Amino acid sequence: MVGHFLTKTNLSSLPRDINTGLWLGALGVLIFAMTLPLTRLAVGTLESPGLSPWFVTFGRAALAGVISAFYLVVTHAPIPNISQSKHLASIMLCLVFGFPILIAFALQVVTSGHAAVITALLPLITAMMAAWLFKHRAPIGFWICASMGALLVISFAILESHQTTGSFILSWADMLLLGSVLAAAWGYTKGAQVTPELGAERVICWICVMGLPFSIPGALAFWPNHSMPLTIWLSFAYLGIFSMWLGFFAWYRGLQIGGTLIVSQVQLVQPFLSIVAAATILGESLDALTVCFALAVVGTVFLGKHFSQRNFHSDTS
Repeated sequence: MVGHFLTKTNLSSLPRDINTGLWLGALGVLIFAMTLPLTRLAVGTLESPGLSPWFVTFGRAALAGVISAFYLVVTHAPIPNISQSKHLASIMLCLVFGFPILIAFALQVVTSGHAAVITALLPLITAMMAAWLFKHRAPIGFWICASMGALLVISFAILESHQTTGSFILSWADMLLLGSVLAAAWGYTKGAQVTPELGAERVICWICVMGLPFSIPGALAFWPNHSMPLTIWLSFAYLGIFSMWLGFFAWYRGLQIGGTLIVSQVQLVQPFLSIVAAATILGESLDALTVCFALAVVGTVFLGKHFSQRNFHSDTS
């Protein structure tokens, strides 16, 4: 059944309300933007550690998995078939465990602002994976805007690095961040692939439930052996309920309605929302350079929307 949705004819005939998809995508991005600063707050730093990155990863997955199981029972959700389960297992490895653990360990070393500019490559990588997996032909104007946005965030990362260290060095933490980008992009794309069959809400619920045999024992094994401040536990709760669960309700639905290639570009704004959140919550610096690049990236998103609305349907037919 999944292959049925991958043919070019069926994809081009699906109803696409781009505006609705973009608004839902934006809601998901707003929720996800809090993930970096709150993860850093939860795990702390190497000098002043908080919760273990392993506990944060397994614990947030276990919390989301329990809520998801309740949701699936209440809504009488059908059990996925074998083909769907294979796709869900792939998504689970990437989004439930891969992305969170890589981010958690990286954020013990780098600031959430630094992580934000590295993970800003996510929309472009997601779009590239979607183009390959779904056999899309997006208009050239769309790709130009996507490339401009990616170049802007890369330039921001280089300029910020030059201001702080005088050079750009790809550390092991940066490698972890790049790995998290690949994991998230694959999870997002595969999630959009099975959403037409299962529904956005059931996709994220099933992958969280499928992870319970690993997440619950992992959370118990790495349970903190000393008390933690309330702010750390509140951050952990947000990661499990919103970042791991509710955010995907809006995100996957947005990808389905508006199209993965188009809606994924809204995520270009996410790193700058994360930087603002980090400045507010963690006291990280917010300078004029960040604001200027944020405005420029937002401009490419709206310009890309213009090209997609005018040409996307005709170019994918």
